[in-house]
Amino acid sequence: MVDVRSPEFNRALQQAGEECGLQDYYRACVRPLLLMPMTQWPTCCGSNCEPCSQILVRVAARVCELLAIDPHELK
Repeated sequence: MVDVRSPEFNRALQQAGEECGLQDYYRACVRPLLLMPMTQWPTCCGSNCEPCSQILVRVAARVCELLAIDPHELK
């Protein structure tokens, strides 16, 4: 399980958010994604949501990459 409160996670989330252009006040929306299987991550609904789930998923995937976590093995 990913410790979404650890300093390492927070640094990775900050870096991924900056790289993907996610505003810092939306970064907390990424945490729950790392606590569920990747198959449950949301998809874009096409309603121009802010933030779009696609960017949240992109940030979550980048966090996994930075922390050397295989997102397909999240539970």
